[in-house]
Amino acid sequence: MAGPWASGVAEDASELAQEVAAGLERLFGLFRWLSPPSGLSLTAAATLSTLERSGPSRLTWLAEREGVTQPAMTQLIARLQDADLVSRTSDPDDGRAVQVRITAEGKAMLAHRRAVRAERLAGLLDRLTAADRAALAAALPVIDALTSASPETTVKDGATR
Repeated sequence: MAGPWASGVAEDASELAQEVAAGLERLFGLFRWLSPPSGLSLTAAATLSTLERSGPSRLTWLAEREGVTQPAMTQLIARLQDADLVSRTSDPDDGRAVQVRITAEGKAMLAHRRAVRAERLAGLLDRLTAADRAALAAALPVIDALTSASPETTVKDGATR
């Protein structure tokens, strides 16, 4: 691996942040290429993934989490419900509010998308050296820690997630 990070030590957090931000842009492009056509937008797939990880959630929290307006999330959830990928129920704590949950069909859709991405990614990983694959595997816990510090940990329906 080449680049300013090759030494393993960034000069400062700002420099590292610049490199990580640029790397994320490249990874996002790779992610789009790896994702199979499924009729789902990236926001729809991300919303399903959030519901799978977080469990039943209010529309308002989902909108905030995915960075869209509440009306946009309401429309998205309606489309996902029409496709039997999510279901909506009254919030047990507040009958005026709606909770959204992923269905078995939604989980199957995500599993299929992940399987196709993994298959495509395996072909790319085969092109890497053993040392690069080991470095990538070693970085996974750090990537997980970084994603755990993301907006997903913000307040959800009054509770920290």
